[in-house]
Amino acid sequence: MRRAGVLLHPTSLPGPYGIGDVGPSSRVWLDWMERAGLTVWQMLPLQPVHDIGSPYASPSAFAGEPLLLSPDDLCEDGWLLPTELPAVGDTSSVHWDNVRAAKGGALERAAERVRASIDMEAYATSADWLLDWALFSTLKHVHGGSWVSWPEPLRVREPSALAEIRERYAPEVERALALQWLFDQQWRRLREEAKRRGIAIWGDLPIFVDHDASDVWAAPELFRLDERGLPTVVTGAPPDGFTPEGQRWGHPHYAIEAHRRTDHAWWRARVRAILERVDTVRIDHFRGFESAWEIPADLPDGSIGTWGEGMGAPLLTALREVASDRPLPFVAEDLGVITDAVRALRDDYALPGMAVLQFAFDGGWDNPYLPHRHRPHQVVYTGTHDNNTLDGWFAGLEPSERSPVREYLSVGDDSACVAVMLAAWRSVADHAIFPMQDLLRLDASARMNTPGTLLGNWSWRLTADALSPELAQWVAYETRISNR
Repeated sequence: MRRAGVLLHPTSLPGPYGIGDVGPSSRVWLDWMERAGLTVWQMLPLQPVHDIGSPYASPSAFAGEPLLLSPDDLCEDGWLLPTELPAVGDTSSVHWDNVRAAKGGALERAAERVRASIDMEAYATSADWLLDWALFSTLKHVHGGSWVSWPEPLRVREPSALAEIRERYAPEVERALALQWLFDQQWRRLREEAKRRGIAIWGDLPIFVDHDASDVWAAPELFRLDERGLPTVVTGAPPDGFTPEGQRWGHPHYAIEAHRRTDHAWWRARVRAILERVDTVRIDHFRGFESAWEIPADLPDGSIGTWGEGMGAPLLTALREVASDRPLPFVAEDLGVITDAVRALRDDYALPGMAVLQFAFDGGWDNPYLPHRHRPHQVVYTGTHDNNTLDGWFAGLEPSERSPVREYLSVGDDSACVAVMLAAWRSVADHAIFPMQDLLRLDASARMNTPGTLLGNWSWRLTADALSPELAQWVAYETRISNR
């Protein structure tokens, strides 16, 4: 089936609380998508974020971000009073510190009412990760710092020490559980609304996890750590033309044999959990399944490292069993320098890869991202969350770099960006996904993330008037005549 969709994280939706959420603004958004004929809503990871707001840096591979909860729905469901709705100042973009300060108290009050009404002990047993997450987030408040700096009984998870924490800080532990219960309730409602409209939700799964995460604290034997709990190697990317020092992400690599001895139980649980929330999952940095760039943990960048073994075919075989009633519902992020071995792994498991049109117009007419090189079993994007907006990209090109775009698409500068979008719609690729900023023709100030920078990312938001009937009509027309 040919489909068209849009890339937009829920944090970018408009609304009065400083950050988009999964409540009324999401339902208004689904209404607009339905009018526009779009049937795929692609999101970024839904896990809790660290201070800078990156959904790719999370203290949990399983939990949902409580800041995505809708205060309006909490009020409607009786968990908040109307007088307790948070007040946020500037709502034109996401100011993470302000949002935490404004929504934090309201969420805590709602969670307190949930724990007084719902059996949190029973809820904690509904998934193996829940209690670990609640204890971890509680200990973060109590002791701060990384888990490797906590008192040894807690660092190594002595049962008596954990039992004492659970008893002494029972209200805080149960509030952490209650926030996840609320996330489950609101997310289930949103997903049902999407299904009713025939809209599939696509999620995103970062291949690696943060070291300072509940997952690593709870199962250190599954990661390559020393006796103190610190990584011996971290993952990243080797030097290239854009980053001569390489990239050092700082994530601990997996202890592959330990995962295989458990028949990939942790990965099975992780994928099962995300598939309870979304229909299809984009695997970020798919090439890491085949091989990963390993950097000695004491080095400051990615310039020195080696390609080490990835989780590979045994993991994908195990995950195929998780999705036993259908093909693996994954999209492989196969961008960058991809080897024959990575392509073979992708194709052996029938995973669609990605073609990004911003990468198509350099390197000659055999560039694999050019539309005439696309394949049906593929997803074409005008750009991703890590790219500039389409208009920002084209405005930043040198005249010599614009020439292939104009020549290939037979357009002038003033219509080049629309022509790139039309090329995505008309592509033979089964799926065409457009960042919302591209459909809105926004400039570089609206980009979601600039890799390698820490400030000013993950904060862009839609304005309420952006979802116009005229834009929906144009998108619906292009989607219809492209048979999507």
